[in-house]
Amino acid sequence: MSSTKNTRAIILAGGKGTRLYPYTAFIPKPLVPLGNMPILEILLRRLLAHNITDVTLTLGHLALLIKAYFHQHPDLADKLTLRYVEETKPTGTAGSLSQIDNLNDTFLVMNGDLLTDIDYNALLDFHRQQGAEITIATYARQERIDLGVLHVDNHQVTNYVEKPTYDYQVSMGVYVYEPSVLSLIPDDQYLDFPTLVLQMLDQGRKVCAFPWTGFWLDIGRPDDYAQAQELFTSGQLDLGI
Repeated sequence: MSSTKNTRAIILAGGKGTRLYPYTAFIPKPLVPLGNMPILEILLRRLLAHNITDVTLTLGHLALLIKAYFHQHPDLADKLTLRYVEETKPTGTAGSLSQIDNLNDTFLVMNGDLLTDIDYNALLDFHRQQGAEITIATYARQERIDLGVLHVDNHQVTNYVEKPTYDYQVSMGVYVYEPSVLSLIPDDQYLDFPTLVLQMLDQGRKVCAFPWTGFWLDIGRPDDYAQAQELFTSGQLDLGI
């Protein structure tokens, strides 16, 4: 049986995309195009490639434009069981899940502005093998600090590192949830995902990290969007859609 069989996916598509202004001045961030295809459509086609067809979009800013897009593209919409949840006020990256009915089995949640070739089968297999309540897909990033970094203890310098490079595992904005987590999410109240994770860790609940070594970009910043545009339109990036 496919790991993704009957898996529901929730795409968080309600943000204003302020970091990507002015591209998002008149269109919602998930509809910002790469080539001639919106980021959201690329994400949906990636899910379809993994036989994930039950998708709920949480909408807020310019929700009507997103609905109109799928109304005008029945070739895509007809392949999906597509549902919409419209927020009257922002409830955060975790809080919006309280408005979605019938999340009774393991489900995926992802941001609507990412570009990745992640293997959802491998992610779900990992989650189940670990027995986690939440699994966060992660990506290795390096950050170079172009300054001399001082280590200080009680005003005394204990080390001096010139232009160090730090390695991090960062969240990709792709998560696997168990329904048991929903009991921690209050109705109609703001709750962001980091706060939810910290609450779970305080309670000793199991949160795991799935490292992905393929391709990933968060297209929330103009520089990353420009890079994604170049990779996608030049054909250097094959997402299998």
